[in-house]
Amino acid sequence: MSKLFIIPGQLVTFASLKDRSLKLTFETGEPTPEQMVGLQYSLQTFGWIAFKPDEFKEKEREMLDGLKSDFDDKTKSKAQRLRAVLFKYWEQGHQGYEEFNYFYDHLMEKIITHYKDKLDG
Repeated sequence: MSKLFIIPGQLVTFASLKDRSLKLTFETGEPTPEQMVGLQYSLQTFGWIAFKPDEFKEKEREMLDGLKSDFDDKTKSKAQRLRAVLFKYWEQGHQGYEEFNYFYDHLMEKIITHYKDKLDG
């Protein structure tokens, strides 16, 4: 189910992350109840961001609402997808490692050893 919501706001900052993605921060005025529903509905989901300094016209809103998101990481290899997932997992608690690269190396060795041990001969 696609739910388009548009909320006026200001892009206040962005930061480059280790995996080359970006973290964008917007500030808005006080949202309407409908905008809050849109925000809550969209939390932790993949979507598209449209930003322009002028209000969206009705024709533009219709065009945006008609866009379909078939996001399944087709642009990334499976190894890149795994690394990104492991990074998100590490971010949530660091898993005892101060730096992601140490965590990643340790976990990959663990996975490699696990499947190596299952090989015949």
